[in-house]
Amino acid sequence: MVKIALDAMGGDYAPSEIIKGAVEAVKKNYAEVVLVGIESQIEKELAKYPTMEGISVIHASEVIGMDEAPAVATRKKRDSSMMVAARLVKEKQVQGMVSAGSTGAQMAASVMNIGRIKGISRPAIATLMPTLSGPKLLLDVGSNVDSKPENLLQFAQMGSLYVEKLLGSNNPKVGLINIGSEKTKGNQLTIAAYELLEQSALNFVGNVEPRDIPHGPVDVMVCDGFVGNCLLKFAEGLAGGFGVLLKRELTKNFVRKLGALALVPGLRNIKKQFDYSEYGGAPLLGINGVSIICHGSSNSIAICNAIKVAAQSYDSKLVEAIQGINDI
Repeated sequence: MVKIALDAMGGDYAPSEIIKGAVEAVKKNYAEVVLVGIESQIEKELAKYPTMEGISVIHASEVIGMDEAPAVATRKKRDSSMMVAARLVKEKQVQGMVSAGSTGAQMAASVMNIGRIKGISRPAIATLMPTLSGPKLLLDVGSNVDSKPENLLQFAQMGSLYVEKLLGSNNPKVGLINIGSEKTKGNQLTIAAYELLEQSALNFVGNVEPRDIPHGPVDVMVCDGFVGNCLLKFAEGLAGGFGVLLKRELTKNFVRKLGALALVPGLRNIKKQFDYSEYGGAPLLGINGVSIICHGSSNSIAICNAIKVAAQSYDSKLVEAIQGINDI
């Protein structure tokens, strides 16, 4: 069975929710899990659960905080839970890593210890966005604030392979996030990237305006990390605000409360479709190994699903497929 290293100390609810997610993942046979972190704290949490096979612990004496500068922290804290987890991937003691800690630190640890795939100039964080036509992949969502046209082409290539391997979509449609649908719209980056994507072997269908994203017109949406991160955070805020507004309106008076009871099953289904925890974590594509980045506020469900995504990424030979991009 695939073995995944889990940073037990990363995230707002570590180590309790992290370990709970690991236990659930092992119960569901998603993977074996190696919990990396301060052993005494991990063992204390594990004592709450029945002893089971498939979970082991590796001690790491340090923790990288969310407020620490990633480059500095990864250099100084070589024995942090995140750095140790990344080294386990490099040494092939595990087949992937998962963390809900600092995104910047995980990127730095992954590049430093696991390394980039030869020919991939910049890794990209890819995340699934819920749409009316199902989850669609958006990348980059924060790894690269500034990108070159060649980077966007590689993001599209890596994203297409991810969708093919993990979502089972053949010849996925690729779109470039832009301010207009016309080929000549956008800044110098998007205009040049359009030309490269149009000339590639990808199933490129043109520009996608942000207002069309909720409808899911394409399988892979490409942009630089600045735009992607803004889109992601706006979507998170919009979903949260809509939930508050909906609850406020449905509970204003007795009649509305009564009517809301009939809507509960449907509302639960909608909430599930837009719940980030259902999609697991975001893969850091372009790294020469499996590295899954989780939201800092990840609960046990999100961690469990991230472990599943990590195992699926390894089993599908996603990294090997991306290694072949420059041979296309």
